[in-house]
Amino acid sequence: MDMRKLVGRNFLRLRKRKGFTQEKFSEASGRTQQYISGLESGRRNPTVVTLFELASALGVSHVDLVVPDEEFRSWRPRPRRNTHKNRPAPKRSEAPR
Repeated sequence: MDMRKLVGRNFLRLRKRKGFTQEKFSEASGRTQQYISGLESGRRNPTVVTLFELASALGVSHVDLVVPDEEFRSWRPRPRRNTHKNRPAPKRSEAPR
């Protein structure tokens, strides 16, 4: 699961709960509406400082932006493909000479 998408979903939910449109929030926070849209869609990768500033403008804790939601908790990582780095070393008898 991409953390950018989690932050975006949490931000969208909190922004709507507080009664902000993207435009009104952009005015209140000093960010552009395009930035807010990109954040909510998971295309932005905000810094910790930006998360703190956005949360402050919403009147919530910065932690609220990274709290796992149901979609995040139900996500299971795909098994990793066995790459060359992860292969066990060949046994001595199998090693090329």
